[in-house]
Amino acid sequence: MLYRVTADLVLVLHLLFILFAVLGGLLVLKWRWVAWLHFPAALWAAMIEFAGWYCPLTPLENSLRAAGGQQGYSGGFIEHYLVPLIYPAGLTRELQIGLGMAVVLINLAVYGILLRRIGTARRGAGGPR
Repeated sequence: MLYRVTADLVLVLHLLFILFAVLGGLLVLKWRWVAWLHFPAALWAAMIEFAGWYCPLTPLENSLRAAGGQQGYSGGFIEHYLVPLIYPAGLTRELQIGLGMAVVLINLAVYGILLRRIGTARRGAGGPR
């Protein structure tokens, strides 16, 4: 039971990391300090996709499930709804590269907005024009 609960927690952590890597730049627009956490997370997520690697959370979760006597993702809310989001069926190399590009493009747009805001604020505060 403990292994299953821990594996479920790892799965939720994995999903939260993915959401943060893809959309965390929006938090940076509100709180600039979050960039110190978000930028490396987004870089790591894109690298995982571009290189075709597995996130270290994947084998951790799988080993916890195996230790708990589970053989897959049957049953339960987490297995039914969250697993397909993180481990989609038919994941191809091309799709992985596309996902990596999505992470990069979304975050480039958000950081571009942030840089524009910073530039506007400096010009408005009497900075160089």
